[in-house]
Amino acid sequence: MTRADATDDASLRFESSPGARTPSASSPAAGTQFRDATSVASGLGRAFTHGRPALIGYVMGGYPTHAGCLEAMRILAESGVDLIELGVPYTDPLADGPVIRDAADAARAAAGGTYGLSETIALAGEFVAGAGDDAPPVALMTYLNPLMRGGMAAVAQNMLDSGVGGVIVPDLPPDMAAPWLAASKGLDTVFLVAPTSTPGRMEKVGTASRGFVYCVSTTGVTGERSELPVELADLVERVREHTSLPIAVGFGVSTPEQAAAVSHLADGVVVGSAIVKRQRDTAELRVFVSELAAAVHGHASVVPS
Repeated sequence: MTRADATDDASLRFESSPGARTPSASSPAAGTQFRDATSVASGLGRAFTHGRPALIGYVMGGYPTHAGCLEAMRILAESGVDLIELGVPYTDPLADGPVIRDAADAARAAAGGTYGLSETIALAGEFVAGAGDDAPPVALMTYLNPLMRGGMAAVAQNMLDSGVGGVIVPDLPPDMAAPWLAASKGLDTVFLVAPTSTPGRMEKVGTASRGFVYCVSTTGVTGERSELPVELADLVERVREHTSLPIAVGFGVSTPEQAAAVSHLADGVVVGSAIVKRQRDTAELRVFVSELAAAVHGHASVVPS
């Protein structure tokens, strides 16, 4: 399967797209009844069991160094993140914008060009081993090629042994996921939907996903945007028709104000590039993530579905 095949099949078109106005608490979906994941409280679903929307924070593995990323993960956990999305440095990241691409390049350079999936799994293991029982679960964000190169069964077992809760694989559509799903029992695999996804695609993603469904807010690569799409509320509601899992929205969420707006619509908010921009500066990172957590967690309590 080529990269283009996977992307088209997943109905995710990573093209540049300008934002529209930001949804607000007065938008039609404000006050949405949120979904609790108590029934799937193991794995990544633990992030959605706190009675409020979840904050999902992305950091790039190995950036600025292995030790520096480990410290960043600890700061995210201490500052209120409910799930850590740990990026795997990769040379051809089709879904990633310039901030995350540059961080991946820097991570590989700092390790002599060798930092990849196995090193990121080891990093996750270090974090999990040193964290308490209340620490947020860890999801690896990787691509299909590293999973195949490492051998799916071996990679999955390594993840399980390291305490990884699951994976997000942007170029793996559910139609093509059977070999990975068979090899990765015990791990949650999160699939993605986008504004371009058909109802049939949403149904497949909703059925195949475990832990939560990742809703891409807009066509385009990851990155900060000044505004969020006005159609986001409708998109989330369309996705809800096809899954009973919590829905987390990502791509383009850049500020506490935007995160708060998204928390009125979805069960979780994913912030990536805006965090990675601050990953080198631990003091700035701690302040920013604390502000995000306050914005997201300030919304009304989650109610069981």
